[in-house]
Amino acid sequence: MPKTIITRCEDMGLRMTGQRRIIAQVIEDSEDHPDVEELYTRASGRDAAISIATVYRTVKLFEEAGILDKLEFGDGRARYEDAERDHHDHLIDLNSGAVIEFVDPEIEALQEKIAAKLGYELRGHRLELYGVPSKKPGE
Repeated sequence: MPKTIITRCEDMGLRMTGQRRIIAQVIEDSEDHPDVEELYTRASGRDAAISIATVYRTVKLFEEAGILDKLEFGDGRARYEDAERDHHDHLIDLNSGAVIEFVDPEIEALQEKIAAKLGYELRGHRLELYGVPSKKPGE
């Protein structure tokens, strides 16, 4: 079982205040890709004393420690997810801003093949696709 964000922070020697623990738990509970404002809304719902400045500082600390991945999808908002989540790629709906996670074995194999063709062993990647819903025939 993967370690929680709180456990990983403690293992790194980061001081985990009550408010940092709440923010970490909010991130862990998120099934989407929240930005700082959304994290603040969710965290302050659990503890009204949490300020947006605390959320910004905590997210920056977690990102610098490699606990969080910062995602920028071209909409001017930095979004965040747990850096230890299983690998996946993203499709961003340009109309709604929805972020759809997906894994495709064919794409994974093609990326490995391309890296090998260019003389590299792939160590990681990030794939982001941007699109709009296609019209169904007859519409």
